[in-house]
Amino acid sequence: MRSEKFTPADIDEYIAAFPAEVQRILKMIRKTIRKAAPEAVEAISYRIPTFRLGGKNLVHFAAFKSHISVYPAPRDSEELGEEIAAYKGGKGTVQFPIGSELPLDLIGRIVRYRLGASK
Repeated sequence: MRSEKFTPADIDEYIAAFPAEVQRILKMIRKTIRKAAPEAVEAISYRIPTFRLGGKNLVHFAAFKSHISVYPAPRDSEELGEEIAAYKGGKGTVQFPIGSELPLDLIGRIVRYRLGASK
C-alpha cells in the first residue's frame, strides 16, 4: 500500500502501488470515468488520480485501507443524492467499501452529473 508521502507520476504508477485486488477495482473505476467523460484528461492532483476537463478538475478517486473514494460526489443532488446516501462519505465524497460490489453505473452517473455541473 502506498504511503501518504507518495506522489505518483501518473495514474498507472498510482494504481501499481496497490495490491492486485485494489488495482483491479481502481482500473474499473478509471475505465468507467473514461467512458463517461472520454474528452477528460488524466492527471495526478492532490497525489491522487484526477480527470480534468477544460483545465479544471472534474473528478478524483483514491484507494484507502478499506474503501475507495470518489469525489466530488453530488450528495445534495435530487437525481443522485438518495442513491449516494447509501454509502459513507463526507459532504462531497462517497466511499465504496473494498470487498463489496462496486456500483459502476452510479460512478458513471456521478461523472456525467459533474460534466453537466462543469459547463
